[in-house]
Amino acid sequence: MRILMLLLMLCASLNSYGHSEQRIIALAPHIVENLYAIGAGEHIVATVEHADYPQAAQDIPRIGGYYGIQIEKVLALQPTLVVVWQSGNKAKDIEALKRLGVPLLVSQVEGPLDIAKEIRAIGELTGHAIEAEQVAAQFEQRYQRLKEQYQSASQQRKKVFYQLWPKPMMTVNNNTLIGKAIELCGGDNVFADSRADYPQISVENVLLSAPDVIVMADETGADNSAINWQQWTTIPAVKHNHINSINADLLHRYSLRLLDGIEQLCTVVNNSEQQAHSR
Repeated sequence: MRILMLLLMLCASLNSYGHSEQRIIALAPHIVENLYAIGAGEHIVATVEHADYPQAAQDIPRIGGYYGIQIEKVLALQPTLVVVWQSGNKAKDIEALKRLGVPLLVSQVEGPLDIAKEIRAIGELTGHAIEAEQVAAQFEQRYQRLKEQYQSASQQRKKVFYQLWPKPMMTVNNNTLIGKAIELCGGDNVFADSRADYPQISVENVLLSAPDVIVMADETGADNSAINWQQWTTIPAVKHNHINSINADLLHRYSLRLLDGIEQLCTVVNNSEQQAHSR
């Protein structure tokens, strides 16, 4: 419903422009990926730090990052559409853009299938509705296949610890996209019921949870060697050498590549003896 309302408001401001004249500002890496996926990448005139996929995205000018957005640069670029990330951009920046009358589409993903919905919404606004529908439908079909494959698996469920960040050590609960991915793969997230979506934890917490599998996010800037899990031999994951790493860009970005990350995660959770990234 939120996306539909935004579409109705935005159409009035966009229909005076030809699609070839569009100037899009994408304020998150996953938004950039999704625009390129439907053939609208050429219309992006600015983005934020870490928007590095596909290769062509690395040449897009940067106007901000986690620290905030340079509002004056947004206005100077005279965008026909700005796609913001509700939970990733600063609330004060989003409010400032709304107050200034900048045409906005808000990206807010709570589950994997929301990615397909947003791709369709972006497609409608950029003149790539046909391409977006095809991409979104393929995403939904692949997601359903993964769901059927792993939720019908008969093997014993494994307890999974996902190390989101090493220092301070952080993980995820099952409200998050990563937590939902672990569940889809047939694993039991050992911190599923944590009150915080991204709780800070200790080694002792992990020891008590006794995970069968440890998955570390291979994130830029994260020193996963800071914690030597091999010394904690009472942890089943350590005892059986089921310690793995997965490219964080795949699981942490709300783009089509999320399914690549989920597929890798499912392989790790269900076939730990065949580790592509063991440590």
